[in-house]
Amino acid sequence: MSDDVTVLIIDNGPLKVMGGISMTDDATGQPVPGSERDPVFLCRCGGSKNKPFCDGTHSKIGFQGAMAAVEAADAAD
Repeated sequence: MSDDVTVLIIDNGPLKVMGGISMTDDATGQPVPGSERDPVFLCRCGGSKNKPFCDGTHSKIGFQGAMAAVEAADAAD
């Protein structure tokens, strides 16, 4: 595992984690299968059927990241 991990917040999409990470299931203490990939795309919308990984659901449900959601709410006022 690298010491240089970078997290890219993709507009209205997942978190792209680059540099190698290890993830462990807190209930079982076992490694999370698939977390050894580099990069890893982590769900941010809550809709993925493959959590914690992104499966593209954000584009189907119209997920908006925090900034977009605030701007949309402000425009509606």
